[in-house]
Amino acid sequence: MAELPHLIKDLALILVVAGTVTLIFKKLKQPLVLGYIVAGFLVGPHMPYTMTVTDKGNIQTWADIGVMFLLFSLGLDFSFKKILKMGMSPIIATIIIIFSMATLGVGVGHIFGWTKMNSIFLGGMLAMSSTTIIYKAYDDLGLRQQSFAGLVMSVLILEDILAIVMMVMLSAVANGSSPDGGQMLGSILRIGFFLVLWFVVGLFVVPTFLRNTRKLMTDETMVVVSLGLCCLMSWISTTVGFSSAFGAFIMGSILAETIEADKIIRLVEPVKSLFGAIFFVSVGMLVDPMILIEYSVPILVLVLTILLGQSILGTSGFMLSGQPLKTAMQCGFSMAQVGEFAFIIASLGLSLGVISDFLYPVVVAVSVITTFLTPYMIRMAEPCYGQLEQRLPKRWTRWLNHLGSSHQHTVLEQSNWRRLLRKMTVNTAIYSILCVAVTTLMFTFFLPFIRTLLPHWWANGVCGLLLLSILSPFMRSIIMKHNHSDEFRSLWIESRLNRLPLIFTVLVRVTIVAAFLFYICNYLARFANAVVITLALVIIVLMILSRSLKKRSIRLERLFVKNLKSREIEAQVHGRRRPLYEGRLLDRDIHISDFDIPHDSKWAGKSLLQLRFRNRFGVHVSSVLRGIQRMNIPNGETIIFPGDKLQVIGNDEQLHQFAHAMKVELVPEDEHIEDREMTLKKLKLTARCPFIGKTLKESGLRDEFNVMVVGLEAGQKNLTLINPSHKFEEGDIIWVVGETTSLLQLALAN
Repeated sequence: MAELPHLIKDLALILVVAGTVTLIFKKLKQPLVLGYIVAGFLVGPHMPYTMTVTDKGNIQTWADIGVMFLLFSLGLDFSFKKILKMGMSPIIATIIIIFSMATLGVGVGHIFGWTKMNSIFLGGMLAMSSTTIIYKAYDDLGLRQQSFAGLVMSVLILEDILAIVMMVMLSAVANGSSPDGGQMLGSILRIGFFLVLWFVVGLFVVPTFLRNTRKLMTDETMVVVSLGLCCLMSWISTTVGFSSAFGAFIMGSILAETIEADKIIRLVEPVKSLFGAIFFVSVGMLVDPMILIEYSVPILVLVLTILLGQSILGTSGFMLSGQPLKTAMQCGFSMAQVGEFAFIIASLGLSLGVISDFLYPVVVAVSVITTFLTPYMIRMAEPCYGQLEQRLPKRWTRWLNHLGSSHQHTVLEQSNWRRLLRKMTVNTAIYSILCVAVTTLMFTFFLPFIRTLLPHWWANGVCGLLLLSILSPFMRSIIMKHNHSDEFRSLWIESRLNRLPLIFTVLVRVTIVAAFLFYICNYLARFANAVVITLALVIIVLMILSRSLKKRSIRLERLFVKNLKSREIEAQVHGRRRPLYEGRLLDRDIHISDFDIPHDSKWAGKSLLQLRFRNRFGVHVSSVLRGIQRMNIPNGETIIFPGDKLQVIGNDEQLHQFAHAMKVELVPEDEHIEDREMTLKKLKLTARCPFIGKTLKESGLRDEFNVMVVGLEAGQKNLTLINPSHKFEEGDIIWVVGETTSLLQLALAN
């Protein structure tokens, strides 16, 4: 028999040890991520007293796949529309926190005399907090429904997005000779170009493909297709110079806008959990106790940097974003830990060969320590605020507490000019990127291919005509889009002085399209400039006058909008969309939170009138979501079932009490579950049987003995139902179903 490959042996060792350790961590109510890291340390090369992984290369490959699937899952939970709806407050806080903590990390690295790359990567690692650990801590402390928790989660989503960008930037910096401003700007523009291109093209292609194949998609094929798309985008991403993780995230964010997103999240969860576990185990395998002892001082300094930096700079970031002092401190103290992205950034640095080997275990140690301290830091926020409130002058405290209230939630009406220019700029940028991408692909791949089949000039002509037919809807949209919008018409009618600037906006867009056409014609034909310009203007006029091209352009835009809104429409149809009045409640210090009724809840089967939520907690149940049904404004007769999602309105304290009661009021586990087995037993009635001469209803078999009579034996083969009027007689043979103890009691009574 062939010997088992080392990879299978290593996986067996990793998964068995990881499973055992994580069960212990689950019992201790600690994050599972730490359990995986400890398991990695136990099977790693630096632990001499246990079995060790032999083929580290294969494990590292699996770990890289784990990073890819982790970021794919992160993309599935992300939505560009969510970011746009967050407003400026989380965006301002995120930018301030990341910049401040990254700068602090770089400074600490320079103080210890570490290299420039070590310091830069250290700054990137310290800037990232942990979404998983904070979410777990909020859940354990019963704070997930409080308003500041929602703000922190918004910032963490943005941090994860910026971490992806940071990874691409760090790769560009590591591959360059020096991290100068021009290189950084070029990297940002390159990221933006491909981000817009992939997202726009992806939203045209992927949702349309899934919609047309929806009837054919089983769970099995959906897993294969979604993971295949993830790997495809990862390959494309590495081909153009980015990381595979970046491509996986982009594909996840594209799939997040489809109707199938929830199903994909559920189906790929086991795959993500498996490969993610292997990744975190591989992180633990790099922990060297000797390095931890040697760098104990930097580790302690970095821990203090995280705790004090997030407490002070994080709080300041939230305050500058418009939050009062108490809320800002609760948010800042919550983020005082190093997140999982630090390990991914460290892995990137090691794979690029630009950071030292000691940095990885140092950051892992810092992450472990700060993770253990996270619940205590969250609890310390309110006492620290109380101490600060007592020591600061009253007017300072009052000013800090109401710092954000003076401008938060105020809506500034944008002028028609601002709205029109913003729409035109976004439209022109998106379609210009598409034109550049299509032109590049045609000249790079199609033109050399067609030249092998046709003479040079014929090949150029075919390529040019095909390229113009593809680009014409995009070019027409650049010129004509928003020329008949409400803002354009209002400005045109409002004042004659607006007309010249409006005409100028049209001319600018015509010039952009003419530049594209000039480049294409000049590249393929090499005509004189006057001829090329004339040809470009003729093509532009034909595009503007073409009604078929107009219909084609409108059809493409409608398809894009349909794909972009498909998940939102599906949520609205199935009753899962949050009510529009939610944002208005924040001014009254109350908000809406979602609660999932546990399957073992004592509330299940009871009506709202019996549960008396309003009297007990002061909250209001605005909606009950059950499957695809949504019951708005439920009355007192509405029954609560396991798995229902309740949308509840209240303030932080009321929702906290409601959440605590929901977790506590559970049906206790049956300790004697093995004795509850149901069995079928034949019983012959004797003369001393207590229900001789009684009917089935009069016998009390159900109520007294908790058993059910399923039939009366009539002959050797026949079993008949008992007639309700039949009176039991001595010698009757009945068949009863019940638990073992109940049947034993019945037998003793017979």
